[in-house]
Amino acid sequence: MSNTSDTPIAQMTPKQEFGKRLQMFMNLVVLVLSVMLIVWISFDTFKNIPFMQNTSYMTFQFWVCVFFIIDFCVGLIYAENRGKFFRHRLVFLLLSIPYLNIISYLDINLSHDAMYFVRFIPLARGALALSIVMGYLSSNAISSLFASYLCIMFLVCYYCSLIFYSREYGVNPDVDTYWTALWWSFMNLSTVGCDISPVTVAGKIVAVILPICGMIIFPLFTVYLTNFVTNTIKKNHSSNPDV
Repeated sequence: MSNTSDTPIAQMTPKQEFGKRLQMFMNLVVLVLSVMLIVWISFDTFKNIPFMQNTSYMTFQFWVCVFFIIDFCVGLIYAENRGKFFRHRLVFLLLSIPYLNIISYLDINLSHDAMYFVRFIPLARGALALSIVMGYLSSNAISSLFASYLCIMFLVCYYCSLIFYSREYGVNPDVDTYWTALWWSFMNLSTVGCDISPVTVAGKIVAVILPICGMIIFPLFTVYLTNFVTNTIKKNHSSNPDV
């Protein structure tokens, strides 16, 4: 996502106003492309379509990554502090590189599990973009952080369920449908655990990633609820000082 100024549009110069409107448009396109990637990968996963042999997907993903890079460059051009923007958003640039196309072009031999993980790198870029937009829609810093992490949590759960289903279905007798994989992903993300044990390398990697993400994300619920209760008590006290 591009960096946008907090200055109201009415107080901006024509150049600043154009820059902000351009970044807002770029952000919207990034979200649309990210959703299209999610839908395409989901469809290929459920239909068991080999993505490396799917030239339409490879071409689409390449141009999506190119647009992500352009979005980063636009944000850098219009950033008030370009050095700070580059440092804070460098991960966005790294996630925007079309690694899958580069690997295919250079004919680099990787395992199928590794290739499937590489396929999800642009989706990680889209997840960050969506989380930031959700944060923009929130009323305060705590709510913004909570909305962003909530969005990331659901996307991580969904992405991992797709990976787990793709690699375990047909190999692991306990994974008979996608809903089983989704349930497994959510239970591991919640750190409760599940009685389904992965048998593939990709499944075991995902089984490590999910609890780690859960331990990072779920404590934020406590912070958000504490902040919400505290603010509610303060508002009630200010409106009813005699209570």
